[in-house]
Amino acid sequence: MNNWERLSSKEIKNLQEDFLNWYDQNRRNLPWRENHDPYRIWISEIMLQQTRVVTVIDYFYRFMAAFPDIATLAVAPEEQLLKIWEGLGYYSRARNIQAAAKEMVEKFNGQMPRTLPEIASLKGIGPYTAGAIASIAFGLPEPAIDGNVMRVVSRLFEIDADIAKPASRKVFDQGMRQILPKTAPGDFNQAMMDLGSSICTPKSPNCAVCPLQNYCLAYQKGNQENYPVKTKKQPPKPMYYLAFAIENSEQEYGLIQRGEQGLLAKMWTFPLLEVTKEEYQRYQRSYNTGQLELERTADLDFVAEEALPELPNLAIDLGNVVWQTRHLGEISHIFSHLKWQVLLFYGRQIQENSPSDQVRWVSAHDFPNFVFPKPQQKLVALLQKNGAISKDF
Repeated sequence: MNNWERLSSKEIKNLQEDFLNWYDQNRRNLPWRENHDPYRIWISEIMLQQTRVVTVIDYFYRFMAAFPDIATLAVAPEEQLLKIWEGLGYYSRARNIQAAAKEMVEKFNGQMPRTLPEIASLKGIGPYTAGAIASIAFGLPEPAIDGNVMRVVSRLFEIDADIAKPASRKVFDQGMRQILPKTAPGDFNQAMMDLGSSICTPKSPNCAVCPLQNYCLAYQKGNQENYPVKTKKQPPKPMYYLAFAIENSEQEYGLIQRGEQGLLAKMWTFPLLEVTKEEYQRYQRSYNTGQLELERTADLDFVAEEALPELPNLAIDLGNVVWQTRHLGEISHIFSHLKWQVLLFYGRQIQENSPSDQVRWVSAHDFPNFVFPKPQQKLVALLQKNGAISKDF
């Protein structure tokens, strides 16, 4: 018998009442909780994936101002959508949101569907988000199980299932359904989220003020930090790049747009070249000490042959460039599965190239009009730090 099955009806009722009373007194004042609008709930839940609440709040306000309803979102230019999302990361979330909005316009008269299967059928909406929308917006007794909830429930019932394994979700779903009230299921789910983020934290949980301490098996046995069980995930794969900030005579920089698919699709960056770790470390050392002569006139292909690695993914015409003899520094950025290390090189174009569809020459003052991923924002900050562009562009 599972531990949650040992609870009597009276114990379950007491747990529910104690927990909902705690939530009524301690709920966080968040903009998407002002009402039960399914659109606002949906957008907030997608934004909150892999992102801290404090970061999401400003993005949520800007998003709602730009796209106040599903119909507006469905027809918005993608570039505008990505610009609003810029810096929030995981850009596929934004694209999936718009795809789901178009589905709702086509299939559901521009409204969020009201049944769990229909909600879950929409692009980018998984079991957790579907449960959150169904329970909070429509009052359906469906659990919303994310990392916070699994941590709380694993301690509450001493569940040994590994939360890193997708198959374990079924166990937590069963435990949650045992205690989820048919009235106010949305409040109960949100109480779980708040408890996991503020009290039942991964390390050093504040059990002394926890409203569930009288029901928590792990707390009663003093082994709460043994839960949840989670195998270590693989560290992000390191990748190494050289970035080229090339300025022309009009004080414009060459930008390229990434491809239609894949990581950072259709976003703008300086030209990037992937290199090996050994090559990266060599340029890191050599350019810092000036051992390699970059300050000379050459087109990029010539420099590639003589000083830099070949550029198989950067077959673009950037004209003749004179390079600074040191790099401007390096940045790192962690995606969910990758860790980028990027060295930034600065060069000035001394002979213009012929117009190219691959390169857009842009003044730094116009950078805010382009959708830059976080690594590009960090590279621009390096340019500012080195005085290549003003700090108030």
